[in-house]
Amino acid sequence: MKIKNLIYALLLVSFTSCGEFDDLNVDPNNPVSVQTGTLITSAQRSMSDAVGSSLGALYAQHIADIIYTEGGRYQSIVADFSTWYSGPLQNLQTVIDLNTDPATSTSAAASGSNANQIALARILKAYFFHFLTDRWGALPYSEALKARGGIYSPKYDSQEAIYDDLLKELKEAVAQMDGGAGVKGDIIFDGDMDSWKRFANTLRMNIALRMADVSNGKAQSEFNDAITAGVITADVFYPYLGEANNENPWFASFRTRTDFAVSEHLVDYLKATNDPRLPKFADPTLNSVAAGNPIYTGMPYGVTNPTSLPPDVSYPNSTYVKCQDCPLPIYTVAQVNFAKAEAAARGWGGGSAEDHFKAAIQASWDQWDVSYTAGEFDTYYNQANVKWDAGNWKASLAQQKWVGLFIQGYEGWAEWRRLNGPTFVVPAEPLNPSGGIPLRNIYPTTEASLNGVNYSAAVTQFLGGNDSDGVRLWWDVN
Repeated sequence: MKIKNLIYALLLVSFTSCGEFDDLNVDPNNPVSVQTGTLITSAQRSMSDAVGSSLGALYAQHIADIIYTEGGRYQSIVADFSTWYSGPLQNLQTVIDLNTDPATSTSAAASGSNANQIALARILKAYFFHFLTDRWGALPYSEALKARGGIYSPKYDSQEAIYDDLLKELKEAVAQMDGGAGVKGDIIFDGDMDSWKRFANTLRMNIALRMADVSNGKAQSEFNDAITAGVITADVFYPYLGEANNENPWFASFRTRTDFAVSEHLVDYLKATNDPRLPKFADPTLNSVAAGNPIYTGMPYGVTNPTSLPPDVSYPNSTYVKCQDCPLPIYTVAQVNFAKAEAAARGWGGGSAEDHFKAAIQASWDQWDVSYTAGEFDTYYNQANVKWDAGNWKASLAQQKWVGLFIQGYEGWAEWRRLNGPTFVVPAEPLNPSGGIPLRNIYPTTEASLNGVNYSAAVTQFLGGNDSDGVRLWWDVN
């Protein structure tokens, strides 16, 4: 309730993206006007664009288009990243600059201790850059956000270099927290810096695991260190409100349209395993409800010639997914337990892989408010197409983690690429250059004209000369 009240208050402020440091209209003779808490809030609100993205859910094939099927046929594979730089990332860099500069640090401390604000901003920057690099691969990173230093055309860094620096940033951010005042404007944890420590360690855990197939030793060391340092013990959600200024994006998309349904192959798997999460993920079809016999029907993915009227399919659930103030997951306890299961399966220590796997499924059930007895869970778990298979653990993990990541679209897409499963549907008439399921987003067309030298160098050095959605990212070796 405290966080929701905070959001309501901050929604009275006009949020703007600061493309330049000077956009803040800070009077150098009167730095008391600095409002770094507002910049924190504005940056955090952009997290909704990551966790609530319909495009991400389409890439993960949790959701299917109904009438306008271009998204699920990958027409929008060329994607713009400029607003992430000019919006949340620039806001966070400004928070760091204002809390670092002696001329503004005293007044900036009105929004929390300087060290804590810098630490939180570094963690959020790592969150956004991790999200971005797992979509595009190599990106402007080490020279990005430095226009005040005269760098207007930043070079691209390899994904490996970005990953290495993100791990460093997260560790240093946690270490610099000073026990002082928590950060104001924080709508995720309400200024609780211990929660931000756990969030940073969880993000580091996730980054480490994603690089396991290309840098096993470093991945193991970073993963185990993050776990030891302390990861989340409760699900972390983005807190939407019951009003239009900060409402659940799925609710907004269904206000006047019915463009999306739960995908057929997800619904079919949940039905085949009698998974109690099905009615939490999806609503029964409208016609079946009207007939008094509710059933669940998924939408075929990547349809070429959809009908002109919506078929009778199951939309995302109106109570858990797309109500106006339904929170959406950022990171969950289920993800942590799936990660621990994989680490154990890789021989990194940390107990029984199967025990962690079972705990992950149970955590996912808890996340979706499933009521069950121990016997009911055992009946579900002991099915051949659910139970942990130590001899083919990647397949077991890929299938159940995909289900557990429902509606966390970009995470689901990343894990499908990394684990090479479960089986996805290739549209009959895809609209993307590769003609297959995308392995990355293509750089925005503006990069060739606005940052041409560095763009061309990145395509040559990191993509083999072809800016295609069919080029694998650094960590994608399966």
